[in-house]
Amino acid sequence: MKKISVYILCFMVFSACNYSYKPEKPENLIAKDKMVDVLMDISLLSSAKGVNKKKLENKDIHPETYIYKKHHIDSLQFVESNAYYASNGKVYEEILNAVTDSLKRLKDKFDDQVEKEAKDKRFKDSIKREETKKKKLKEFKAVTRPDQK
Repeated sequence: MKKISVYILCFMVFSACNYSYKPEKPENLIAKDKMVDVLMDISLLSSAKGVNKKKLENKDIHPETYIYKKHHIDSLQFVESNAYYASNGKVYEEILNAVTDSLKRLKDKFDDQVEKEAKDKRFKDSIKREETKKKKLKEFKAVTRPDQK
């Protein structure tokens, strides 16, 4: 009896390992390029939520609701589409790589902007320093030579 139980248990375990659930293609499947945009926004807002959570709360912004409204989708449509794409590893990897590439391009763009602003600030600061030096020199000359103007 124990041997039969062990065989039945082994059969159930091995048959369960071979079963894989693959969701059907949803009727309202989000297109791959739009899914990239949605996942990118989710990633950005998740980062913002961690850094500026108070600001989001003060403005009564709910990240998930914002994303759904922005992309004209609902939560069920997103969950079904995400599950469908995730069940196909190759397609989901392409989507995630596109998200990563988009985020990297966006980061590079902002890094360039920050660098440009820092360069502009240094330039303006150097001009301001020179103007201050000229003004102080002029005041110094006026004090040391009051008869000459």
